[in-house]
Amino acid sequence: METVDNKRKHVISRRIDTFFLKIFDAWRFVRRFFSELFKPPLEWGEIVKQCYQVGYLSLGLISLTGFITGLVFTKQSRPSLSEFGAASWLPSLVAIAIIRALAPLVTSLICAGKVGSNIGAELGSMKVTEQIDAMEVSATNPYKFLVVSRVIATTLMIPVLTCYSAFIGLMGSFLDVNAHEKTSLTTFFENAFSKITFLDIGATLVKAICYGFTIGMVSCYKGYRASQGTEGVGRAANASVVLSMFFIFLEEIIIVQITNYVRS
Repeated sequence: METVDNKRKHVISRRIDTFFLKIFDAWRFVRRFFSELFKPPLEWGEIVKQCYQVGYLSLGLISLTGFITGLVFTKQSRPSLSEFGAASWLPSLVAIAIIRALAPLVTSLICAGKVGSNIGAELGSMKVTEQIDAMEVSATNPYKFLVVSRVIATTLMIPVLTCYSAFIGLMGSFLDVNAHEKTSLTTFFENAFSKITFLDIGATLVKAICYGFTIGMVSCYKGYRASQGTEGVGRAANASVVLSMFFIFLEEIIIVQITNYVRS
């Protein structure tokens, strides 16, 4: 009986040690990013390429999702507001929902699935095929070339995609409002932004920047630390998406609490 208890304690202790070692390794990985970021030269060619991959190639999916989000949210909100005779508040309600929450959250979740999985699989494949080791042997800094460039790209492009998604979402909402209330575009946007403050816009941009950094860093970390062949590549891609989404929701809670505290 004592032997079984000792084995259990040993297993638990080993798991705890492994957990904290992984946290420390992740911290070192993030800390290295900031140390490499301010060391010249930056890989500008790779950064532009990754911005194209993250931003331009995601426009189609972001456009469709943003438009549907604005259109569906407007259709779902109209019956409730009409019951109270407050259909005229619909543009303001939609703008508050999209700009404060839906645009950054939906955009980042889509990018976590599309961009995060791609980065995790790409770097994971390079790791298990020893391409990263070959870069180190050839006197190239693989961390700066592969990680720094991708994290910068996601941190820069997610805010841009968020603003674009918010605009497309509002246009989808306008089409529905115009079809029912015959509201002009000018009147719609005047009503929509009547309740939007600089704090709302600032908080949305802060969210988008944090989400972009999280997606890039988590995806690069899981891909850079991939092992065990093609199976490890699949696990890295899957973990990139799951962990990115988890941290995005966690950051959403924290930033909303801070924003509400400042607003009050």
